[in-house]
Amino acid sequence: MSRRLLAAAAAAALLAAGCSSEPTTQSTSSGTVTFALPPNATPNWILPLGIPGHLATYNSSIYELLYVPLYSFNGTSGTVAMDPKSSAGNPPQYSPDGKSVTVTLKDLTWSSGQKLTTRDVEFWYNLVKANKSKWGGYAKGRLPDDLTSFTAKDDKTFTFTLDKAYSPDWFTANQLYNVRPLPQAAWDKTAADGPIGDHDRTEAGAQQVFDFLVAQAKDLPSYQTNPLWKTVDGPFSVQEYTTGGQVTLAKNPKYTGADTAKLDKVSFKPFTSADAEFNVLQTGGIDYGYLASANLNQRSSLEQKGYAVQPWKGWAITYIPYNFNNPQAGPVFKQLYVRQAIQHAVDQNSIVKNIWRDMAVAGYGPVPQDPSSPFISDAQKTNPYPFDIAKGKELLESHGWTTGSDGVATCTAPDKCGPGIAAGTPLRLTLLAESGSKETDNMMAELKSSLSKIGVALDLKQAPLDTVLGNSKACTPNQPECSWQLSFFGTQGSWYFPAYPSGERIFGTGATSNLGSYTDPKADELIAASTSTADSASMKAYSEYLTQQLPVIWLPNPVYQISAIKKNVTVGIQDPLASMQPQRWATS
Repeated sequence: MSRRLLAAAAAAALLAAGCSSEPTTQSTSSGTVTFALPPNATPNWILPLGIPGHLATYNSSIYELLYVPLYSFNGTSGTVAMDPKSSAGNPPQYSPDGKSVTVTLKDLTWSSGQKLTTRDVEFWYNLVKANKSKWGGYAKGRLPDDLTSFTAKDDKTFTFTLDKAYSPDWFTANQLYNVRPLPQAAWDKTAADGPIGDHDRTEAGAQQVFDFLVAQAKDLPSYQTNPLWKTVDGPFSVQEYTTGGQVTLAKNPKYTGADTAKLDKVSFKPFTSADAEFNVLQTGGIDYGYLASANLNQRSSLEQKGYAVQPWKGWAITYIPYNFNNPQAGPVFKQLYVRQAIQHAVDQNSIVKNIWRDMAVAGYGPVPQDPSSPFISDAQKTNPYPFDIAKGKELLESHGWTTGSDGVATCTAPDKCGPGIAAGTPLRLTLLAESGSKETDNMMAELKSSLSKIGVALDLKQAPLDTVLGNSKACTPNQPECSWQLSFFGTQGSWYFPAYPSGERIFGTGATSNLGSYTDPKADELIAASTSTADSASMKAYSEYLTQQLPVIWLPNPVYQISAIKKNVTVGIQDPLASMQPQRWATS
């Protein structure tokens, strides 16, 4: 197949603004570059098998520098395409009937001295297959369900047999993209002092190994010393990884790939707020930082201090998930008219202009709204639920809700309100939002105010991003962790897509990243269709339906960040897939 995704090639506008392209010089660089992490975002996961609650982009951005993925993609060339230099596999070869794919691995070596082999891919496959309900990348019918067997032809070449034919573009970008060869000779054990074996080759053994690795990954204070995490095959290795979020990666002298780090070190620095980061930025204490949109008036001052300022656009959508399984609010959320009323109360244009200062784009559906692509439907482009307080209020009143003297609507006609909604039920909702961003604070305040005008009382709570993600899991109504109702974790975008922006991981029934437990048979059908053909019409049908059905509250999607980069640091084009590629950064 072509190395460039056919579907993504049409999205040629994925050129991030401002930065020059990667330098062509082959000269070496050295030194350390400090990179500012988002507000209240503290890296907390090193195992390249994500689990719910630990799926933040910055976690994967860091561990992909330690453990080379089978396939990597980025948009730094102007289109979203495979990145051969940072991939462990050569381009995949699909069989004529599309029911199998064969991959030959590159010549990579683990820092332990062991060669990367097909056994390391089998190890990943066995762990994921036996623990799919625990793995954060799982969606019903997708990896590993769509793989029926793994066959190693030799130490370098293997074949996955698929359960049916898929679009090769989708399968490579959204399925093989998630394959992470793991160091079987170092990690295939069930206890810290246990022997290395072939435990993963039985289901029970694979479950024990998975649980052991997850338990070790939850022990954040041990990251710097745990021998497990010293076996890497990427361009960097861990030098520092603190519980406070400070992470320093050092150039891996044993790396054997084609993407050798130019820097000696890269240091990721955490901040409690955008203001705290900006204060350090003004002193020159960060090489690669960011401005909150509220600080854009300081742009010229930073440029005078030696920074280049430019937006970093993202291939993402931003939203607030409803918890459809919450015992109290779930029956309310399941009523489409309620979701329509709430969406009508979201003044996206005002939020974009007054809160994000035009550093965000209104979003009306499940496909990235900007840049333009062949995947987005006319319905999503034109917004079927524009800001309209009167319409939102009318939708509620016509379905049996009456606003009381306290301004809160209650159900006074349960036969109209909907199944499971008792008379007297108030429209009082709780929303847990990430802290540390004035834009998020202001956006949540704006949402609270506008919802109150249609009779919905919103109780706002805030917490660090890791806490919000940890408390916003898919659940069943009888579970204690199902107490959350609404959740916001999108200060820098709620969901960053791989190259092909299908929705099986976030809106497919049973998907572990479908945090609100949204389920709709037609949506599942459309998602399945979008992954079986490269025809953009299937994605447009999915875009139209989810735009209309409102599985979440659609919100403006901000730029990933407004970057401030010291002029002596060359980072290349900023990747819309939110990967950083610090191994390619250089200093002068």
